[in-house]
Amino acid sequence: MELLGLHHVSLLTAKAEKNYQFFTEVLGMRLVKKTVNQDNTSSYHLFYGDAEGNPGTEITFFDIPGLGRTYEGVSSISSTSLRVPTTESLHFWKHRFSSLDVKHGNIEKKANRDTLAFEDHEGTKLVLVADNEEEGVSAGVPWVKNDIPKEHAIIGLGPVTLTVKSSPPTATILTNVLGFRHVGSYPSLKGDFPAIEVYATGKGGSGAEVHLETRPDLPAEKIGRGGVHHVAFRIPNKEEFNQWVQRIRQIRLPNSGEVERHYFKALYFREPNGILFELSTDTPGFTVDEPLESMGEQLALPPFLEPKRAEIEASLRPLEIN
Repeated sequence: MELLGLHHVSLLTAKAEKNYQFFTEVLGMRLVKKTVNQDNTSSYHLFYGDAEGNPGTEITFFDIPGLGRTYEGVSSISSTSLRVPTTESLHFWKHRFSSLDVKHGNIEKKANRDTLAFEDHEGTKLVLVADNEEEGVSAGVPWVKNDIPKEHAIIGLGPVTLTVKSSPPTATILTNVLGFRHVGSYPSLKGDFPAIEVYATGKGGSGAEVHLETRPDLPAEKIGRGGVHHVAFRIPNKEEFNQWVQRIRQIRLPNSGEVERHYFKALYFREPNGILFELSTDTPGFTVDEPLESMGEQLALPPFLEPKRAEIEASLRPLEIN
């Protein structure tokens, strides 16, 4: 049993239309699934990913109109990374962000990789990270946009940063329970604080890393628009998923049990600092109910919600994004 890497990261948006415009038109990602929050079907759930909707490439958003801002703090997933092919790609994106008035920083080293931090219109903390032919979890398939060259396109998820008040309890879950290994550290980017510790799983590389930041000076995060709801890690199939369900149950870690999401099986639990983790299967994937060519073009509902389609559509606000 070994987690393969990152599966997806789910965030909150207060304006799905602007969110769609930013992630598809500015970042050039593909809307691979337009569906609803299965736990609150009056809310949209949008999945952006690579050309094929591969596991490890999706950043997803729950749409909650009127949601307030996020107040940064601990017990949070404080930043999400997106992979691009090379450092040259970062220069392309820096120029693009400047021309489109996207807030961004400078290209700088982070965990021995070249990175470029930026934010969307809701203050979502995002980072582009250059692969530069690094070995590890394979990247996704670029979704080609006319104004974004294929050689610079976003190709998957990079490391997520967890910010906590005390790191040992979270590190214990990552290593002793989930099987991550400690692979290094780098200085805090925020001042005189403990080094940020790097943990990897599977084949490693940026698509399989969690960065653990200790900030004893901060209050707990108050999550709002642009905040990260949870991070999911990849399990290859249903058979191994069943083994993980048993493992989490045996160590008496409070959890959701198996949750059927149609596109994948899911198991949810909070680590000791309160951050929500999910374990998700690669199978069956997003083409289970839509052809690859037209994924994301229509409102998709899993079979257990399909009988309620009329009721669900009536409760959703109009969303014209295609």
